Amino acid sequence: MSDIKTVARGYVPEDEKFFSEEALKILRTASRDIKYLVDQGYPIKNASVFVGNHYTLSERQRLALVRSISSDIQLEVRKQKEISVLPEGAVLFIDGFNTVITLEVAFSGSPVFECMDGTVRDLAGLRGTYRLIDKTDLAVNAIGEFLSESRIKKAVFYLDSPVSNSGRLGKKIKETFEKYSFETEVIIMNEVDYALKQINGIVVSSDAIILDNCMNWYNMSRKILEKEDMMKNAYNIF
Repeated sequence: MSDIKTVARGYVPEDEKFFSEEALKILRTASRDIKYLVDQGYPIKNASVFVGNHYTLSERQRLALVRSISSDIQLEVRKQKEISVLPEGAVLFIDGFNTVITLEVAFSGSPVFECMDGTVRDLAGLRGTYRLIDKTDLAVNAIGEFLSESRIKKAVFYLDSPVSNSGRLGKKIKETFEKYSFETEVIIMNEVDYALKQINGIVVSSDAIILDNCMNWYNMSRKILEKEDMMKNAYNIF
C-alpha cells in the first residue's frame, strides 16, 4: 500500500480569516508602511515586527508580508539578473525543494503570494521535514512538461540532504523525467543555498537570499502557474 497521503500542503484553517478581503485591506496598508521602512534601511524582520504590532497582525500575516516585500535596491538588483526568456538548450540549476513545495502548495489550493519581485512564494515551512504527498506528482509532472516545452538541454536539481525524504524526491524526479529528451541530474547535498549562490549559470529559485547573490535567475514557478492558469489564485498584498 502506498504511503503517499492526500494532503493540502501549507493549509491552515485560520488563513480564511487571515487573508479575507477585509484582512487584505489592512495588509496592503501594512505593506506600504513596511516598504517605506525597508527603503530607509531598516531590516525587514524588524520592520515587520514594528508594523505587525501596530496592526495586531498574526504570525502568518507577518510572514506573508516579509516574503512579499522587497526594497527598491533589491528589486533593481533582481530585475537586472532575471532571465525573462529561456534560451533553447539552456542548463538550469534548480532549487528543488523551493520549487516543488511552492507548486505543491498552489496545487493544494493553499495560499501563495505574488511578490514585489515577481516571484511566487508560499508560507509552508520546511524545518527539516518533508513528506511526499499526492500533490508531489502534480508538481513534478508540471515541472517536467514545462522544461520539455522549453527545449532545455539539462536540469540540475539541488536537494538539501538534511531534509527528510530528499532521496525519495530525487528518485521521483529522475524516474518521472526519464521520458524527456533533456538530461536530468539530482544533487543531494548540504548548504544548497550556498552552492546556488556560487553557480555560474541560470538558477531557478524564489529564495530572496539566492536571488540577491546568484549570477542569473529564472522565475520558473511563476511561469508554470501562469501556464496552468493559477496565478489568479495568488494573493497580492502590496
